[in-house]
Amino acid sequence: MSQAFRVGVDIGGTFTDIVLLDAGGRIHTRKVSSSVDDYARAIVDGLREVFDETGLGGHDLAEVLHGTTVASNAILELKGARTGLITTKGFRDVLEIRRIRMPKLYDLSWEKPVALVERALRLEVTERVDAQGRVQTPLDPAEVERVLDRLLGERIEALAVCLLNSYANPEHEARIAEIVRKRAPGLTLSVSAEVLPEIREYERTSTTVINAYVMPIVRRYLRTLRGGLDTIGAKSPLMIMQSNGGLMTDEAAAAKPVHVIESGPAAGVVGAQSLARKIGLGKLVTFDMGGTTAKASIVEDGEVSRATEYQVGGGIMHGSRLLTGAGYLLRVPAIDLAEVGAGGGSLVWIDPGGSLQVGPRSAGAFPGPLCYDLGGTEPTVTDANVILGFLNPRELAGGAVKLNAARAHEVFEARIARPMGLPLAEAAFGAHVIAASNMMRAIRAVSSERGRDPREYALFAFGGNGPLFAAGMAQQLEMRRIVVPPAPGLFSSFGLLFADVEHHYVRTWRRLVRGMQPASLGEVYGRMEADARAQLASEGFRADAIRIRRSADCRYEGQSFELTVPVSGGPFDGALLKGIEEAFGREHQRTYGHRAGEDEPVEIVSLRVVGLGIPDRPRVPDVLRVDRTGPGRNGGARRVYFGPELGWRETPIIDRPDLATPRHGPVIVEEYDATCVVPPGARAALDAHGNIVVELGQEI
Repeated sequence: MSQAFRVGVDIGGTFTDIVLLDAGGRIHTRKVSSSVDDYARAIVDGLREVFDETGLGGHDLAEVLHGTTVASNAILELKGARTGLITTKGFRDVLEIRRIRMPKLYDLSWEKPVALVERALRLEVTERVDAQGRVQTPLDPAEVERVLDRLLGERIEALAVCLLNSYANPEHEARIAEIVRKRAPGLTLSVSAEVLPEIREYERTSTTVINAYVMPIVRRYLRTLRGGLDTIGAKSPLMIMQSNGGLMTDEAAAAKPVHVIESGPAAGVVGAQSLARKIGLGKLVTFDMGGTTAKASIVEDGEVSRATEYQVGGGIMHGSRLLTGAGYLLRVPAIDLAEVGAGGGSLVWIDPGGSLQVGPRSAGAFPGPLCYDLGGTEPTVTDANVILGFLNPRELAGGAVKLNAARAHEVFEARIARPMGLPLAEAAFGAHVIAASNMMRAIRAVSSERGRDPREYALFAFGGNGPLFAAGMAQQLEMRRIVVPPAPGLFSSFGLLFADVEHHYVRTWRRLVRGMQPASLGEVYGRMEADARAQLASEGFRADAIRIRRSADCRYEGQSFELTVPVSGGPFDGALLKGIEEAFGREHQRTYGHRAGEDEPVEIVSLRVVGLGIPDRPRVPDVLRVDRTGPGRNGGARRVYFGPELGWRETPIIDRPDLATPRHGPVIVEEYDATCVVPPGARAALDAHGNIVVELGQEI
């Protein structure tokens, strides 16, 4: 009996998560260790295991949806392609000068990240186009050929082309691209007018360079994955999660990998958004903690928070968004996330001053925590949680990962507790609290630092370690409700199943709104919308299944930066222009607390279009049934340490279905993919959709 299963696959630093969903709402899950040397292998091997367990085959898969960290890892590890850059004479060092922003104002030892293109591979050509798109100095094709030959002699693997003001007139970039494709047809090429036709030379250069830098790696990975899926008979479409929360085909991702840099973290937020709409949660903070990182975002009134740019690398960013500049800037739409280097595999260590520290280095999937018994020699957060009794001391992932708790006790005692003069449990609890404190910075970054009061929000916790830490963090932030979705440890894979196909387009088009001819605005939007419709049509979407959303980046004349506001889908007339001005005024008031008077002119800087492909039927059924259950059905209890004040407590170990009858803490819910800790003073129950809802009292 053949069934159409949709598959979500998310790669993390420690585990690769696989979720299968059929049209009837049945979910089958699988968690396997990530294969760091070849991430595609873990996916293919994991699917083989699922096929063996269920009797399914590759022909049963309707589509494979994938969130990947391959591109971001290439940047973080500086292992991208050897890339060259051709730019306008006088602008060779834009990539290195950056925006003169620092992540730490008073750290005199801070050094900016090394440029992804070394100076010897950044070459200039004589040409000039002004801001209105008029050619001031023509391009000399012979000079382009000489520059290209020099770069080819340096054995570059990819080439970025970014000329000044090409967003206003791409003629010179198009001519360079033509020469490159003729003289070096096999060279990976990234042209700024095709990647980001938008104002600001640094942002455009950085984004275009990153696109070139990761393109060969992403193409190779997707080709390997596609080949692996074909070997197991899974010839279904392969869709990749974008940083903005939409899906794109593997061909589109290979052409513009800049859109999939933060592919993995976006999926969980999309899933949280869908479930929030279903259960009527108006305000929630998402918290995703895995083996290496923890990420937070915010969902309000069913909508995720999006940023028009973000940074990768140079140290994981957290805290104030005013202190930027630590990483490599990407000017592409992305779900707005705050991220810290704290996960189950984060190393616990003592600094030279004798203080206990957690992360940001991680033991990863191999050798992993001490308790994995795979050769790890340094204590981790997971080892601390085993010592405290929060985690099952014998096994994780339904027995797939066997644990050696004795080794965790022994090494943690020798490396941490004894040098600090603390009892083992207190030392382990200290590591647990420090890890939680690190992660609370990410939650504050998306809530209180944006003028939101976290006490008004529910904490939506997922990831392999999110439900374990959620209650303690929520109590410190004075949040009163925690929601833990079904299959929380695989929820990022699960979130992939909710996403729709999206394509984002942007074009700089500077005009004052007043005095503008509405028809001219409609003409530009029309061209962008035609591109979106053509792309979606090529991917099999009928005209009636395509939706278009418009927005515009606006500012008051004379301001340096813009705010993005929606543009109505109605006719292009005076009412639409007035609507843009009013929407910008409201957004300025909401963001900055004030708006200018009626006579202050509003300027459009860039236009944006999102094309969405709407499926024939809902992507996820209303009722879901997860096939795996945890070991908690056997009942039992174990001693758990809840800190110096509460001490050790005999704590029942249960499974999610047992919460059909509400329970008061302490209680621990063990599942195949995650462990949820309900502390003393809290109450836990299942809602109508199978989510664990934890209500916190005044004290834990």
